[in-house]
Amino acid sequence: MSIKDIASKQQDTMVETRRYMHMNPEVSFEEVKTYEFILKKLKQYDGLKIRENVGKNDVVGGKGLFATFGEGHPHIAFRADFDALPIVDQKDVPYKSQKEGAMHACGHDGHTSTLLALVDVVSKVQDKLKGSVSFIFQFGEERAPGGAKFMVEDGILDDVDKVYGQHYWSQFKTNEIRTRSGALISSPDTFLVKIKGKGGHAAHPANNIDAIVIAAEMIMNLQTAVARQISPIDNAVVTIGKVSGGSTFNVMPDVVEFEGTVRTFEPAVKQKIKEIFELEVEYTAKKRGAVGTLTYIEGYPAVVNHEEEAKVVEQAAKDLGLEFVEATPSMIGEDFSVYVQERPGAFFYTGSGNEDKNSTFAHHHENFDLDEDAMNSALQMFMKIIELEDVVSWT
Repeated sequence: MSIKDIASKQQDTMVETRRYMHMNPEVSFEEVKTYEFILKKLKQYDGLKIRENVGKNDVVGGKGLFATFGEGHPHIAFRADFDALPIVDQKDVPYKSQKEGAMHACGHDGHTSTLLALVDVVSKVQDKLKGSVSFIFQFGEERAPGGAKFMVEDGILDDVDKVYGQHYWSQFKTNEIRTRSGALISSPDTFLVKIKGKGGHAAHPANNIDAIVIAAEMIMNLQTAVARQISPIDNAVVTIGKVSGGSTFNVMPDVVEFEGTVRTFEPAVKQKIKEIFELEVEYTAKKRGAVGTLTYIEGYPAVVNHEEEAKVVEQAAKDLGLEFVEATPSMIGEDFSVYVQERPGAFFYTGSGNEDKNSTFAHHHENFDLDEDAMNSALQMFMKIIELEDVVSWT
């Protein structure tokens, strides 16, 4: 049977699994029942070696799973994440989330369903493997520091040669495959600035220290830093998403806070922006008689695909007759970066946007949904990658 025929036979099961998970979401680092659900599925297979509670340490409970068919090398691993988001599902569908305040609004239910289908199809050819295939089921992708860090620290990649992953993407049309060699997804940092001024009546501003005006000055200066202190050739984004201060129109507050995010690809650019922030917050506040404090939290590293593995993804798409598009770097965040820092590998997008199926809402939107036909393409891609990596032939 062809890869397409084998994948097609998995479609109904993938949909069933994905919809069950969609109805029963668990947010990052709280995936107890999801873990048990996946583990039960994996225990059905003879010959599958399973590591449980991967990533467990003094900080987190470690709800990762690492499973392997075969022995020796090449040893190729595939990753899926399974956490949900603290969002209220507003869709009117039979598989709407049954857990108030939690929702699979990013496609991780589809990622896991696809990887479970890959486990099933590999189980049927495990006696033909010329190496090993591993399956990484990861917790906590949506919340820093992310589950990937803890799973890698627990040694899951020690014997792995290469690692691949994919993400359904509602802004690309269904079944379209996108990736690129090099920088694909940015490193997302967050920051909080707190300005302590001196509050008082709005009619007497000279008696006060205006934290609102100081915050406004800082915000403008920090936005300008990207345009004037960072080269336009170095991709970087600074966005202020929240400003808090004051409770009424005629009283100047003591304290103003603002929060935002920095997105970069190069560690040196990230470090320079952080240093600019530290100086700006300290000295702008000081020259106005206030006190400024900066809390800067570094997020996941950037996802930087390895050249050879990115070419494998491209070749897989073309061999399968799927539309391939060279990706442009994106300013989102994704902790798959941790895996490709440790081993050669590549991450790619599988388009899942279909207006006829209401699956074009942005990720993390309360109406987000997945065109489930995309799971067939992603499963085919994983199968073809295994073949191109010379681990098994499907025909």
